[in-house]
Formats: sequence, C-alpha cells, structure tokens
Amino acid sequence: QVQLVESGGGLVQAGGSLRLSCAASGSIDSINVMGWYRQAPGKQRELVAAMTRGGSTNYADSVKGRFTISRDNAKNTVYLQMNSLKPEDTAVYYCRGYSGPFNSWGQGTQVTVST
Repeated sequence: QVQLVESGGGLVQAGGSLRLSCAASGSIDSINVMGWYRQAPGKQRELVAAMTRGGSTNYADSVKGRFTISRDNAKNTVYLQMNSLKPEDTAVYYCRGYSGPFNSWGQGTQVTVST
C-alpha cells in the first residue's frame, strides 16, 4: 500500500503563495488519479484539484486560475501551487491517490491564510 505524506502548509497572508507537496512511499506511475482535497472547520471535505496519469486536470471553481496541480512521477510526488491565497482557502489540505480498488489518503497539512 502506497502511503502519502503532505508537507508545505503554514501561515501566509492574503495574496501570498504556498506550494504543497505530497510524497508517496512508492511509485505513483500506476495510480490513475492524484488529487488534493481540503476541509475547513465545520465543512465537508471538498475536491480542490486532481490530475490523471494522462495529464488531464480538474479544479474546483473557487481555485481556478489561482491553483495549479502537477505530478512528478520520477519523484513520486504531487504538488499544489497556490497563488493569490484568500482567507477562505484556510483548511486542512489532503492528498489522495486512487485507481481501481486502491484508495489512499495522506494525513493532511494545515493552511491558514490571514487577512
């Protein structure tokens, strides 16, 4: 079972940027979809961005034009570049990889955007 570990979260002012990383313990070559989700206090977990093995991407409307997902299969790592951050982006961000019966989540990393 491939395990996922997120890093890169922290406190940033509104308008700033952060880059989250999701390091896998094994190869992600065969994992069809790698994605980033977030959960704010009192809210349901929601999809932020996802990328397929073929490079297709999907973004939540709220982050389009500001966030970019990328995957480096050689490094077994997925990234989320977050620009123009807003206070409403504050949440715990989770990495997820899934493909057929395989479904793995990371432990999450906190992102806090101050006004």
